[in-house]
Amino acid sequence: MKYKKEQLDFLNWEFGVFFHFGIRTFYEGHKDWDMKAMPLDGFNPSGLDCGQWMRVIKEAGAKYAILVCKHHDGFANWPSGYTEYSVANTPWKNGNGDVVKEFTDACREYGIKTGLYYSPAEFGSKDKINTDYDEYFISQISELLTNYGKIDYLWFDGCGSEGHEYDTRRIIKAIRGLQPDILIFNMWDPDTRWVGNEDGYANMPNSLYAESTDFSVLTETKEALGAEKFLPAECDFMMRERNWFYSDADEDTVKSLDELIGIYHYSVGRGANMLINIGPGRDGLLPKKDSERLTELGNYIKKAFANPIPFELSESGDSYICKLKAPGLVNCCVLQEHEENLGITGRFSIKAYPRHSGTPITVYESKTIGHKAVCRFPPFFAKKIEITIEKTKSGENAAKIGDISLHFVK
Repeated sequence: MKYKKEQLDFLNWEFGVFFHFGIRTFYEGHKDWDMKAMPLDGFNPSGLDCGQWMRVIKEAGAKYAILVCKHHDGFANWPSGYTEYSVANTPWKNGNGDVVKEFTDACREYGIKTGLYYSPAEFGSKDKINTDYDEYFISQISELLTNYGKIDYLWFDGCGSEGHEYDTRRIIKAIRGLQPDILIFNMWDPDTRWVGNEDGYANMPNSLYAESTDFSVLTETKEALGAEKFLPAECDFMMRERNWFYSDADEDTVKSLDELIGIYHYSVGRGANMLINIGPGRDGLLPKKDSERLTELGNYIKKAFANPIPFELSESGDSYICKLKAPGLVNCCVLQEHEENLGITGRFSIKAYPRHSGTPITVYESKTIGHKAVCRFPPFFAKKIEITIEKTKSGENAAKIGDISLHFVK
């Protein structure tokens, strides 16, 4: 089954950061769909520095970033010509500011792939919109895809759209016409899919193929795709426990490094992308504690896989045999499928050969490799590691492993 080059690029990004920032940043205690008013005069991020955001996430190893341009409240982080509820009518920079421009400029300055989030649904829309909703939708998306250069990723949130009928064919035609190479998240004509929870965990098996997508946290209804598609998963979650947007009340809930390491292994380690949300503060800067924890995670990832164990590789049928140049402790094997046959591997096993003699011991079994499988197991003093592909995706060519590395991760 074929896939787009951009989908492979997406998998190679692996790790991104989500920025929920907007009018709600300035109204403590508001929740999704609470319908409470948030007056425009409250928005004034006097120290906004998207360059600071990018410096932090680049140091942590993130490859892409996503900015909330319009959340469910309808506030536009750019001076949209289709709503009065935007940065153009706030005290910030006397109405001359544009968060989307500052964000996209900073992404390009620091070499970070650029993603924009847009909530199709919004509360209070009847009071704010003077045209039909599909026209409003397309007009705003067109502003975002016309005025800010190349956008790599467009992130649609299904929350609030349950049961609503959009003119999806018209919407997608407009998007693909403006930016043919853009990746679309999860809805209508998706290139990537939501993993189905907001805690950062991919299940096992985690296939690169899907016939439907999970639509929203508010419904168990799935959106049928009509046929099986190549559709990588993305695992989004909050750095803090209770809020996507900044809150004074939840600094004590910033996730521990141990929890973040676990999420990394359950997302990137299972062939999905990891998307960590941080809510920039009311000063327009990333909070210190969140930034430090993100940096700690980045340092862990760099250190854990910086010094792979040397081995000599040989192949025998469906097995890949790694003879260690010096027998020693191994507790992690990182596998990647060959690009030509991505997503073909079904069940596979990893066996370790004891240092002296005897039959090999199975240390790990699973059902998918995909882009990357980070296979952790208790430390084993081995002289040889053998990876065997025991099953392939029905009707497909033989599976091929493109890359293998062995590690002792502390």
